[in-house]
Amino acid sequence: MSIEVMQAIKIDESFYKVKEVRRLTDETFSLRLPKSRFAFKAGQHISLGIQGDYQSREYSIYSGENDEHLEVLVKEVKEGYFSPKLSHLKPGDLVEVNGPFGKFRIDEKKINDHKFVFIASGTGIAPFRSMVRTYPQLDYQIVHGVRYGHEAYDKEEYDAERHILCTTGDKTGQVHGRLTKYLKKTTFDKTTQFYLCGNSNMIFDALELLKNKGFDRDQVHCEVYF
Repeated sequence: MSIEVMQAIKIDESFYKVKEVRRLTDETFSLRLPKSRFAFKAGQHISLGIQGDYQSREYSIYSGENDEHLEVLVKEVKEGYFSPKLSHLKPGDLVEVNGPFGKFRIDEKKINDHKFVFIASGTGIAPFRSMVRTYPQLDYQIVHGVRYGHEAYDKEEYDAERHILCTTGDKTGQVHGRLTKYLKKTTFDKTTQFYLCGNSNMIFDALELLKNKGFDRDQVHCEVYF
C-alpha cells in the first residue's frame, strides 16, 4: 500500500478579495476589502497592489478600526496608470495589501479632554473618517476643502454642526472659498489638536495660519499626500 502525501498549499496572506467598489462621485470611489485578519490604528495607511501588476500605491484607510471591512478612498486620475485599474476591479478580484504604516494617529490620552480639528483637502478626509468612526466620543470638527459640494464624501455620516464644507467651484458649502478662509476667521480653543491631511499647498498654508494664531508645532500633525 502506498501513501501519497499531499503538499500543503500556501496561501499568500497579503492578498484579499475585493468585496465592493463603491462609487461616491464620477471620479471618486471607495474600495472595500474583507478585514478579517487585518489590524490597524485609525490614521494609518496601506500599500495597495493588484494581482499580476508590478506597481502599488499608498492609500489612507477610510474605515474605522471596528468596521467589518477594510476600506480606502481613491480618486481616479483618468490619465493615470493605477487608479483607473482599481476603479475597474470587480468583487472577487485579488489585490495585495501591505501594512499598515504610519504614525498619523490620535493620542488616545487626549481624547477625553481635548478638542480635535481635522483639516482636509479632497480625499485627505480619509483618515479622519477612520478616526471619527473609531472614536465616537471625540470632540471634533472637520474642515473639508473641495471644488464642488458633491465631493463631500459620505457627509451624512458626520454631525452636521461638526462638518464645515469649503467649496471653491460652487457655493454649496458653508464657506465659498479655500478652507484657509475659514481658518483665518475662526477662533479655536488653545488646547486644540489639529490634524492636517491633503495636498502640500493646503498644508503649508494652514501651518502658517495656525502658527500665526499662536499654536505650538506639537499641536499640529500632518500627513502630506502630494
